[in-house]
Amino acid sequence: MALYTRKEIIDEAKKLAQMLANTEEIERFKQVEAKINENQKVQKLIQKIKTLQKQAVNFQAYGKHEALKRADEEINRLQDELDAIPIVEEFKEIQVTVNDILQLVSGTIAREVTNNVIESTGGDLLSGETGSKVKNKIGCDHHS
Repeated sequence: MALYTRKEIIDEAKKLAQMLANTEEIERFKQVEAKINENQKVQKLIQKIKTLQKQAVNFQAYGKHEALKRADEEINRLQDELDAIPIVEEFKEIQVTVNDILQLVSGTIAREVTNNVIESTGGDLLSGETGSKVKNKIGCDHHS
């Protein structure tokens, strides 16, 4: 059984990242992000929201509750307006897709490492116990 160094594993992870960066989903993400950055209406709304958020922080710090409430309402209204723009909707959808892919990859790696440890120690995949845990079950009939 070959043992790998951390550097070798990191190098392989970089190769995997490079593969992921060149998927259809990531290409689509880049295209949609570029459209978002070019869209003046979207950029103006984002700027307004950021400005209001800064004001809201100040209103909160100085206990200006009525002004804070109005700022929060305006932020929500602008956010709804922003979310209703089709390119923003598409951007959020592709973000979810890309995130799902990354979760799938990290979940697969974690599961495979765990299964490998269980199998290589002569453990039981069904119970999820390693070989040393199975062997140390005193007085317990493992097959019942």
